Amino acid sequence: MRTNPVIVRGAIRWLAMVLAALVVVVSCRPLPPAATLELSASTQVAFPASMTFKILARSDADVVKLRLHYKVLRQNFAEVVSEAWPEFSPSRSIDTQWMWDMRRAGLPPGARVQYWWTAEDAAGKRLETNPTEVAFDDGRYRWQSITVGAVTLLWYLGDRAFADTLMNASQQALQRLERDTGAVPQRQVRIYIYGSAQELQGALLFPQEWTGGVSFGEFDVIAIGVAPSNLGFGLRAVPHELSHWIIGQMTFNNYGAGMPVWLDEGLATYGEGPATAGYDAMVENAARTGILISVKSLSSPFSALPDQALLSYAESRSIVAYLIQTYGRDKMDHLLDVFREGSGFDDALKSVYGFDQVGLDVLWRVSIGAGVPVPR
Repeated sequence: MRTNPVIVRGAIRWLAMVLAALVVVVSCRPLPPAATLELSASTQVAFPASMTFKILARSDADVVKLRLHYKVLRQNFAEVVSEAWPEFSPSRSIDTQWMWDMRRAGLPPGARVQYWWTAEDAAGKRLETNPTEVAFDDGRYRWQSITVGAVTLLWYLGDRAFADTLMNASQQALQRLERDTGAVPQRQVRIYIYGSAQELQGALLFPQEWTGGVSFGEFDVIAIGVAPSNLGFGLRAVPHELSHWIIGQMTFNNYGAGMPVWLDEGLATYGEGPATAGYDAMVENAARTGILISVKSLSSPFSALPDQALLSYAESRSIVAYLIQTYGRDKMDHLLDVFREGSGFDDALKSVYGFDQVGLDVLWRVSIGAGVPVPR
């Protein structure tokens, strides 16, 4: 039987049209949504009470795990990463937060925290945010800042001349310490100048009522209360706390060993500049009346009694000045190196000077005309 070519050609055209329509239908069907897990993080600082870490998580499956990882950026031989778990119920969209209560473990102004989040949904998808750094800044004041070398000074009360004067004091202290002890900054430091001792104490969660300045050495932060009308105090407080910071860097070790208090406070007081007449008079009077505190006793925390505490600072400065003036810069530099190795108090002195704290006590007393020491 012969086939009508017209009918065949018509059938072919009809079939081609049907196939084309099918292709169009298939091509236009919407694709299934791509599997996604998205995170958006932020922080909120309420200085000095808390730091809140916020997280917004979305996925096409229930988010079942959210974890905050954070570490405080500080001088340390071991990296310490902490973790926190915010409260939430599994869902495809979660908006939650975790608050770090600083009343339990406070941070100084300007401390830096690095954090990141990890998340997982019910489908097994995992995501980690990039590490982000946040500063625990005191936002109650409008800070200005100047930087010279390793020192950044921040203040909010007083004019630029006030800040420049304090900065000059810091630079003179750095030069004095390098010249006489060999100590030089290893990192950058931020010095926060509060408008008064009371406002400084308001930045600290558990301050002593006499606190006027403090060095948070491991955080590279110093905070001091200096009113523009009390510049004289600032000219000694800035070098004092800066000296603590530098010496702390020079002697930091992974053994947890420190320095005798007389050396730490003596270097800080020496870093202030020339001894005050008041300090000299206290030492002379104590030597004359036989009430000098022994070097060994000064290796422990100073007395809380004001008169005894002042005498302790005055003696410590005098002892450090004796070591520097008698034995020179290189010996003091070597002594700091030995303490960085974790040496004990007496062993460090013996290895550098050839005498222990008792021997130092005798030599120092003789140098100031106090005669044979009386044990205390």
